[in-house]
Amino acid sequence: MKYSSLVAGALFAAVAMPATAVESIYTAVLSGSAEAPTNESPGTGTATVTIDTGNYTMRVQETFSGLLAANTASHIHCCTTEPLTGTAGVATTTPTFTGFPSGVTSGTYDHTFDLTDPSSYNSAFITDHGGNASGAFAALVAGLNSGSAYANIHSEMFPAGEIRGFLTLVPEPETYAMLLAGLGLVSLVARRRRV
Repeated sequence: MKYSSLVAGALFAAVAMPATAVESIYTAVLSGSAEAPTNESPGTGTATVTIDTGNYTMRVQETFSGLLAANTASHIHCCTTEPLTGTAGVATTTPTFTGFPSGVTSGTYDHTFDLTDPSSYNSAFITDHGGNASGAFAALVAGLNSGSAYANIHSEMFPAGEIRGFLTLVPEPETYAMLLAGLGLVSLVARRRRV
C-alpha cells in the first residue's frame, strides 16, 4: 500500500510540473524514395526544424548530398490530408528558403526565420490560413505536430522534388526521463507485489 502511494505521488508530481520549454524540434531524413511519386535518386539529406513558440521563430538546418542534378529550391510543404503521406502546397517562402545554396548537388543550410514576418511564408499559405502571419504560424505548427508537413529539395531533373522527408517531433529529454521514472516505479511495485 505504501508503494502505491509513492507511485501515485510521483506520477502526480510529474504531471503537475509546469511546461517551461517553448521550443519544439522536428527532424526528417530526405530521400528520393520518400518523394511522391518516388524516384531512384541516390541523393540523401537531413532536415531539423526548431520552432520557438515564445519568440515566433523557425530555425531550419539542412544538409544534402548526391543529388542527380543541381538543386533549384528547398522549402517546407504543409499540410497533407493524411500524416506522413501525400503532397501539399508550399508553406514557407518561395521559390526557396532565404539564402539556400542553389545550383549545387550537395550543401548545408542554417537560417532562422521570423514567423511574424509574412515574407517567411508562401503568400498562398497565408491566404489559406486567415490572411495573416499568425494564422499561417498556427497552421504550420499544427501541421508539424500532426506529421503532415515535409521538407523538400527540388532539382533540375526532378522539378517536383528530388528528395523529401516528413518532419516528425523529437520528444524532449524530460519526456524520456518521466517515462523512465514511471517505468521504474511500476517495476518496483510489481517486484514488491511478487515478494
